[in-house]
Amino acid sequence: MVIPVHDDDPLDRETHPYVTVAIIAANVVLFAFALVASPNTAVTMERALPLVPAALTGIALPPSDVPPALTLFTYMFLHGGWMHLVGNMLFLWVFGDNIEDAIGHVRFAAFYVLCGLAGGLVHILSAPGSTVPLIGASGAVAGVVAAYLMIRPCARVTVLLFGGIPLRLASYWVLGFWILTQVWNVVVGDMSNTAWWAHIGGMGAGALLIVFMRPPHVRLFDCVHPQPAPGRGDRLAR
Repeated sequence: MVIPVHDDDPLDRETHPYVTVAIIAANVVLFAFALVASPNTAVTMERALPLVPAALTGIALPPSDVPPALTLFTYMFLHGGWMHLVGNMLFLWVFGDNIEDAIGHVRFAAFYVLCGLAGGLVHILSAPGSTVPLIGASGAVAGVVAAYLMIRPCARVTVLLFGGIPLRLASYWVLGFWILTQVWNVVVGDMSNTAWWAHIGGMGAGALLIVFMRPPHVRLFDCVHPQPAPGRGDRLAR
């Protein structure tokens, strides 16, 4: 297992990652609320907010009064356990701020949601009759990963190998391996409870969207460390 914990941001940071922090906070607050809520409230959330493919395709009745189309948005803010939550939020924290800095706050918010929607839609296409609820930010986060790999393939990322051995590698090794793992699990038909097709959908959306949503000065597959903006002075990379 490879766990990213830090990246050497090669961008000349001009903004704070308000949207990234807000998304992480929303996920954590909703998860914590589900833990402390009354049993009835928790059951209502579990029925109303996840994405159920069969409800969106009309094969089965919706499990609640919440419009099925709305669950394409709500599902990406739910998590099934601490490890599920921490894993997704850690990836978002390490890589999301860079994408937000590159394309701006509003564009990043739209980018994140669109990647999550794409992940949900591809999952539905892969299993249109499934009544198993889908939850998690993995599809949206997969889009962030794909975008990061495309704009900063040579950024150095510190990872924990097998949970404890620190290594500092180029992002194309870390994220390329992660992406290949997702594709491999789809190819071999992994039957675990992980929605691999949602990851693929999010990655595809992220790779496509970053091409059109990036400002002109943000180059694709750039391995050259950009110079600080004029007048801003030298600053340490985060």
